[in-house]
Amino acid sequence: MRMLCAPVFATLSLLTANLASAEQFGTAEEARAMLDRAVAALKSDEAAALRAFSDAKNKQFHDRDLYVSCFNTSDGKFTAFPGPGMIGIDVRTFKLGDDPIGQRAFDAIQSTPEGTVATMDYNFPKSGKPALKQSLEMRIGNQGCGVAYYK
Repeated sequence: MRMLCAPVFATLSLLTANLASAEQFGTAEEARAMLDRAVAALKSDEAAALRAFSDAKNKQFHDRDLYVSCFNTSDGKFTAFPGPGMIGIDVRTFKLGDDPIGQRAFDAIQSTPEGTVATMDYNFPKSGKPALKQSLEMRIGNQGCGVAYYK
């Protein structure tokens, strides 16, 4: 009996661990829903929305690894970010290794009509290993905002 139960328990443990790990990261659908909420908030009250996006305790715009960040489309400076130290920093200066990710994000917003989602893929560590992320970005007025998730 013990011999038969051991593989079953091992399999259940692996399934539980996989489910727990899957729940720690947001999905593409959750990222898009968060971006849609951000767009609605920006259209309603831009100043209040930007404050809400930067408030790490606001669960509407911060869920696990998902969060909203925004930059001004004319000067590239962050207007919303989960860490207050980023506000006012030019997004175009950010690189991941040799990838000018900030410039790519800025360019994606510039070349996409307002209200249209632009996507940008990039590698970013996940659990200490390289992993593919996708950023969903949209221009709303003078704001370029995005939410990224692991693919």
